[in-house]
Amino acid sequence: MKKAVYIFTNGRLERDQNTIMIKNDYIKKYIPIENTSELYLFGEIDFNTRILDYLSQKGILLHYFNHFGYYSGTIYPREHILSGAVILQQVKFCLDLNKRLEIARKIEIGKTENILNNLKYYNSRGIELKDKIESIKKLENEFSVDNTTINYLMLSEAKIHEIYYSAFDLILKDENFKFEKRTRKPPKNNINSLISFINSIIYIKTLAEIYKTHLDPRIGYLHETNFRRFTLNLDIAEIFKSIIGDRVIFKLVNEKMLNKNNFIRNKNIDGDIISIDENGKKIILNELENKLSTTISYKNMPHKVSYQRLIRLELYKLEKHILGDSEYFPYISKW
Repeated sequence: MKKAVYIFTNGRLERDQNTIMIKNDYIKKYIPIENTSELYLFGEIDFNTRILDYLSQKGILLHYFNHFGYYSGTIYPREHILSGAVILQQVKFCLDLNKRLEIARKIEIGKTENILNNLKYYNSRGIELKDKIESIKKLENEFSVDNTTINYLMLSEAKIHEIYYSAFDLILKDENFKFEKRTRKPPKNNINSLISFINSIIYIKTLAEIYKTHLDPRIGYLHETNFRRFTLNLDIAEIFKSIIGDRVIFKLVNEKMLNKNNFIRNKNIDGDIISIDENGKKIILNELENKLSTTISYKNMPHKVSYQRLIRLELYKLEKHILGDSEYFPYISKW
């Protein structure tokens, strides 16, 4: 099974015959090309078109991050399995407001149900979350309003998130990870930095799964398809952020796998930025990979599937929907 490779070392990425390596004045480390699906570059890495061409031939995505460890972009291999028929249907469903709204509404319902399952889990373990659960359920009903719009869906989503995130302090119970309020660009405290970092990885993981289908990542339904390079990965990631990313966050904090020393306060023109140190990132990424490789039962499948595989199965369902083969229903976790 191919795996993602995370590189924190500074140096140069090069091709060496039929493999690749990262090297600097002190080390030379080879990366097994046939076992690699993606490269995540957190260090300052130099490379040339020769290595990019080789990675493209091998279908390997290259994701790079800025000095603070936040996602900057992806170098995407040439599109070798895209289907003209699928892309035409993607565009058709995007331009038809009713068809687009149908998909967007289902994504929001899937996202909300998974958020509710997180809250119900902790409520059953003695944390009083009933009021928040009921408030979110009422907002979820707004997704079924006949005259709703994409903007209205997004507004309801924002209200749901506000309630959901207000439960984090009750679930985490750690003064070093007080939520206060959601801040993104830049994240203003430890928990916001942690959420932003993990969400960015889930967006990237979803993008990598889209690459293995006939779908085009630039055409989304919930998020506006505009000058943003990718939108479909943002859509599908919404369904999985709570059941993958948030559950990893709850474990990392509640089991004291991270502490305040893993977070660094930096100053720039946008004000203070809270970033995560290298050791903290490694802990997070290791736990996230463990979660993604965890297998669970899935309907109509004879064997268990990993959370990573769940993302691709979700994409297959969407592809079948736009091709008219079967109606799309979002994945909803059992807890």
